Amino acid sequence: MTNDKQIEPNTTHPVITQEALAQLGDGRLAYVKTIRSEDVAALFPQAPKIAPGIKLFALHGADGTPIMLTDTREAALANAWSQELEPVSVH
Repeated sequence: MTNDKQIEPNTTHPVITQEALAQLGDGRLAYVKTIRSEDVAALFPQAPKIAPGIKLFALHGADGTPIMLTDTREAALANAWSQELEPVSVH
């Protein structure tokens, strides 16, 4: 999955490539993002259809690559640790 969108450089939003993000923390950083079940198909096309209105948690690599989907934040964090990834907070 690639994202070819580019943000124009300026002092507020410096440009950083997906490759550079992937290398943060020597490729060992990940983040957990809350998503709605309606958004699952776009991130995880292989996932079965899920009823709308459900809050889920997706584990992503530092570059935004989806790694796994679960119904609890704790399970996403445990999966990160089991893969020797360091989960970080993003805002």
